[in-house]
Amino acid sequence: MPLALLALAVGAFGIGTTEFVMMGLLPDVAADLGISIPSAGHLVSAYALGVVIGAPLLAALTARMSRRAVLIGLMVLFVAGNALSAFAPDEHCLLAARFLSGLPHGAFFGVGAVVATTLVAPERKARSVSLMFLGLTVANIAGVPAATLMGQHLGWRATFLGVGAIGLAAIASLALLVPRDATPAPAAGLRGEVAALRSLPVWLALGTTVAGFGALFAAYSYITPMLTDAAGYAETSVTLLLALFGVGATIGNLLGGRLADHAMRGTLFGGLLALVAVLFAFPLLMRTPATAALAVALLGTAAFVTGSPLQLMVMEKAAAAPSLASSANQAAFNLANAGGAWIGGLALAAGFGTTSPALAGALLAVLGLGVAAVAHAVDHRRAVPAGGRERLVASGTPTAAERVPN
Repeated sequence: MPLALLALAVGAFGIGTTEFVMMGLLPDVAADLGISIPSAGHLVSAYALGVVIGAPLLAALTARMSRRAVLIGLMVLFVAGNALSAFAPDEHCLLAARFLSGLPHGAFFGVGAVVATTLVAPERKARSVSLMFLGLTVANIAGVPAATLMGQHLGWRATFLGVGAIGLAAIASLALLVPRDATPAPAAGLRGEVAALRSLPVWLALGTTVAGFGALFAAYSYITPMLTDAAGYAETSVTLLLALFGVGATIGNLLGGRLADHAMRGTLFGGLLALVAVLFAFPLLMRTPATAALAVALLGTAAFVTGSPLQLMVMEKAAAAPSLASSANQAAFNLANAGGAWIGGLALAAGFGTTSPALAGALLAVLGLGVAAVAHAVDHRRAVPAGGRERLVASGTPTAAERVPN
């Protein structure tokens, strides 16, 4: 695997850290700015809104630029957003700075995934995407806890300065390690990128992302009350248990990348089935501390097995112009974050019990399986229409397995 993937992983590490660290800093930020915790929670939403808007917008605006230049420019915007966050004088300025920090998130992962696949042999594409995403999962193990501790001891503003420094390291790594000749400007341009989004298979792949990762966030958003109220853990133990989720996510990410290079569709279905099983088992696993810890790790593993195959599937369905579709998948991921948390909250508010968000998530995972099955049927129908004549599939020229004689 080329060293350029390390540069992409460094950028992903910084982005993952700044995305999730705000949750741990909310009390400190609220106290310093003189606002309530719910008001401080809007800072999380502002970042997510930036991701959803910025992913397709920035990918479209940079459609004719060298992908290497795009990645570096996105990290410059990331550093600027975190620097402005560190020096924000009030809540409104911090909201704007967090929105700005979120803008490059989706486009970086989207364009970065496309670049990662161009740096390796075709049979290693999914693995290359998983290695870039490794920075995101490792951020949950090391980056977020370290940044939270920094904020608690040195002040929350120091955390954003530290994250900005990671962004500067990412810029240097991208400039030094990503080859210019492997990242030319896409030939399709903006019109081709937009046209790629008109494909039904692309939208079915994006729908699978929303449902599948919505299942994850329906449960994970309420993991703390599950661990304290159902499993009996003290609140001080939750941070360590969340690191277990990061370990599980890292394992699932690497496993999914390796398996998807051999059977992308099979890996996706297997990961979604595993997620259904884990979420349905959550009420039982949350009855004892030991099995609850196992449940947290299994949740991360099952969910992130699907990450690389879903990203690669979206890119292959828009093979002629993958950057915008790949970035849109990151927007879909953040929509899943917001929608899953909302659906899990509905189950909790309805009085179905502390572990009911996990069951709501299981139903979403079943929905994801259904969308994936429809996508598979559409692909099969496009590849082999009535009469047995060969047709182009959504991802481009048919493979040998998809060519059917008359």
